[in-house]
Amino acid sequence: MTELQQVGVTSTNAEVTKRHADQASVLLAIELIWNLCEVLFIDSAPAGSLLLHLVDWLRLHKSDVDEKAREVLQDESPTEHRDYWEVVIGYVLQGSLVEARQMLMKQANLHPAALKMYTLMDSLLSKMPFYNPGGTQTLMEFDVKWKNWHGEVDRSLQDGSFARNKHLELICKILVGDEDTLLEHKELLGTWYHFLVTRLLYCHPTVKPTELHFYAQSCMTMFLDSRSVLEPLDSILLAAFEFDIHQVIKDCSIALNNWWFVAHLTDLLDHCKLLQSHNLHFGSNLREFLLSEYASSLFSHHSLWQLAVDYFDNCPELGRVSLELQIERVPLDTERKALKVLSICEQRQMSEQVRSICKIMAMRALRNDRLGSALSWSIRAKDAALATVISERFLQDYSAKGSFTDLDLIDNLGPAMLLSDRLTFLGKYREFHKLYGEKRFREAAKLLLCLMTAKIAPQSFWMTLLTDALPLLEQKEVIFSVEQTHELMFCLEELTSSLNTPSPKDQLMQEEDIDNTKVELLRLALARNLAMAIVSEGTMES
Repeated sequence: MTELQQVGVTSTNAEVTKRHADQASVLLAIELIWNLCEVLFIDSAPAGSLLLHLVDWLRLHKSDVDEKAREVLQDESPTEHRDYWEVVIGYVLQGSLVEARQMLMKQANLHPAALKMYTLMDSLLSKMPFYNPGGTQTLMEFDVKWKNWHGEVDRSLQDGSFARNKHLELICKILVGDEDTLLEHKELLGTWYHFLVTRLLYCHPTVKPTELHFYAQSCMTMFLDSRSVLEPLDSILLAAFEFDIHQVIKDCSIALNNWWFVAHLTDLLDHCKLLQSHNLHFGSNLREFLLSEYASSLFSHHSLWQLAVDYFDNCPELGRVSLELQIERVPLDTERKALKVLSICEQRQMSEQVRSICKIMAMRALRNDRLGSALSWSIRAKDAALATVISERFLQDYSAKGSFTDLDLIDNLGPAMLLSDRLTFLGKYREFHKLYGEKRFREAAKLLLCLMTAKIAPQSFWMTLLTDALPLLEQKEVIFSVEQTHELMFCLEELTSSLNTPSPKDQLMQEEDIDNTKVELLRLALARNLAMAIVSEGTMES
């Protein structure tokens, strides 16, 4: 609020100044209502203490007197300043009698002839009793003492003690609570609720909470012009003085520009056990409904949507369902934002939303040819079908380029490779390449054969696997045994025989132009390896 006021003052743009001033006025109104609700509903001050709280509330929100006082005191001749008496009377109207006496003493020192009058006024001001809730004095004793003081002020007024000084006489009339005098100074009072507190201070200091609404209504009627229309703030404050909590909340919901205030005020009142009896017709209490509405409004903001999650967490009835509905509407503009949303869903075991977010991000990455990211998201979504599609794309990419992208991801699949057969094959095929690169040929050969015979590898990829077997078949030492060579021969024959009757699963195979030269090379290598294996195994047996 202070920042808004400062920006409004320093800005040269009239539109910006007005916008900031409007926002600051809304916050000022909110603070005014909030503090009054604290006094009336939360502190629940009894007679005597109630007025003290109201006076503090008034002073807190009536700072113009202090600002004027600073200007007056900075002047070379404060008592000659045009606002001097306005400040003194302003202090008296809001019950700041110590400050009023300090200002009056400056005038008294300059007018020795009128010193007696100023001394009398200072005595009356200093003797005004204020109730002390923590003291030993009872409310009845305070009331007697106050009435005695009030009688003394009235006698001073009646006997003309201040007749020769209109300003001191005016202050005396205020002290006796003269309504006509108070209403003549509407400009200094400013508002009907200032008039209410001043009138109570000098006429009914022991007002009870149950009596407050009568005085509030009469002060509003007396202060406002009969033709004037009530402002929303007036209606809200009047409802508060009538101790109608729900009307305050209702009026605030209508008058204020967002749900922030009513949500937090209702939450506070609910914690004070003041709203237990008020349930709504659609299965939720007022507190939860307003918190949920406020949280929903936050979700439309580009950055504040994360705060809304905490509000939904504090709504046991509707929070979970509302969060599930709202979280699906958060635009996943970036991967970082998607991870934030995902973390929120995972912490709350929102499995459907987790799968949905991961699938959206996986498909987006796939469309942008970011296969590693797509595979990572599909694994996180535990979506076998999507993982299969992405694994196929990896294999197509390998067939086209002769190398894998995103090796770190494939090398560290771990148990995730069991999500789908294609993903298992992708992981194991990469493992074969690593074994081959480390010259662990026998282990590589065994894994390659296993991929084909266990039907893990798609048949459309068999020619690539058999081609990978060629360097192993042409090694000086025998890598494939007789039995393993026979199995490779069987796979080659099964592959070549299926070329005449291709199935939909073999579309990748059809796209590859398998020439007869490659097949003949494989047959020749397999026959040579078989002969070598027979000799080798025969020699070992003998």
